[in-house]
Amino acid sequence: MKTVRAIIAEDEPVLRDDLRRALASAWPELVICADTEDGIETAHAIEQYAPDIVFLDIEMPGMNGLEVARYASGRCHVVFVTAYGSYAVAAFEQGAVDYVMKPITADRLALTVVRLRQKMAESPANLDQLLTALEEARKPTREYLRWITVEHGEDLRLITLDSVCYFQSDNKYTRVVRSESESLVRWPIRDLVDELDPGVFWQIHRSTVVNVNAVAGVTRDIKGNLRVKLASRRETLPVSQPYVHRFKLVS
Repeated sequence: MKTVRAIIAEDEPVLRDDLRRALASAWPELVICADTEDGIETAHAIEQYAPDIVFLDIEMPGMNGLEVARYASGRCHVVFVTAYGSYAVAAFEQGAVDYVMKPITADRLALTVVRLRQKMAESPANLDQLLTALEEARKPTREYLRWITVEHGEDLRLITLDSVCYFQSDNKYTRVVRSESESLVRWPIRDLVDELDPGVFWQIHRSTVVNVNAVAGVTRDIKGNLRVKLASRRETLPVSQPYVHRFKLVS
């Protein structure tokens, strides 16, 4: 019988360990080939280990669970691990393998294992349509950052985000790059991302967030890696593998 391999993706160490122990009890033959604590690490692990199943928390740093699920779509079976019932029910009804709610109970996990065993003979579901609907439902009704303050000598200047081409991490600072100028802000990019409108600013690399309105197109370098071309800047920006799906219509 084929060995079934899984990844556990959960940013809370205690919950991650609890799920590993619960799975060891409910499905002793299951091989956990990796456990991960953020979305980017999870996407890399899916690429490296090609698991049959990923147990995927929806709320994770780096890339959220829905973004990782899009990356995993058609590659492996997805089980959402979530505290949000509305997400879970929608996911189960529209084609994800299953879901488990936090806190995880032995009875519910046992039912999930039964369903997963039955699914092992089937190809993983394509989740694109489902995930589009879930991402729309998940969008918060909130005000995003509209301008940012940068130091200019002794003065402070306000820069509207519409004029920003991209943000890029620079050690403890973040570069704010516009068409004809650059500035530094003392704001880690991982924190800045949470304040930006995800419909306008796309993370394309761990260190880079681009304004989609500043994008002129995409190209590939000599190694075949995707790069973003900008309308008003000469440099191109690398797209790391976990974010290639954003450009899949042109890649």
